[in-house]
Amino acid sequence: HPAAKMLVELSKAQDIEAGDGTTSVVIMAGSLLDASAKLLSKGIHPTMISEAFQKAAGKSVEILETLVKPLKLSDRESLLSSASTSLNSKVVSNYSSLLAPIAVDAVMSVIDPATAKNVDLKDIKIVKKLGGTIDDSELINGLVFNTRVSGSGGPSKIDKAKIGFIQFCISP
Repeated sequence: HPAAKMLVELSKAQDIEAGDGTTSVVIMAGSLLDASAKLLSKGIHPTMISEAFQKAAGKSVEILETLVKPLKLSDRESLLSSASTSLNSKVVSNYSSLLAPIAVDAVMSVIDPATAKNVDLKDIKIVKKLGGTIDDSELINGLVFNTRVSGSGGPSKIDKAKIGFIQFCISP
């Protein structure tokens, strides 16, 4: 169904842009679709409905802009507070004091604070490991290789390793 596809795409776009709020945006869009259907059934032309939604969106942005509290990327406490507030609506709310600093540090490591307006969340990779707990979460600045040691008795950790990258296939 076209409306269902639109809601799925809307949810994906929200997730990519903000990484949060997917349920809220789908509920709001669903309510707008329901209101549109009621207006259509009363004989109101789709163009009129669309124009009214555009005016409402403009007014909403206007109101939201009066509520904005500027946030400096150099103000770590405000960033931590914002991240913690966001995490409080999630299943991991009990761990917000652990996860908020990790989230802030991860974002700050992939942006230039002087010029950043947004962050591409694809630049941050979350690796989930079986057997651990949320308390085991940590931020790794660098590369994480998700491989097992080949053969028993091999090294599981090597400090100050020198790694070479080969740009051709070395195995079939």
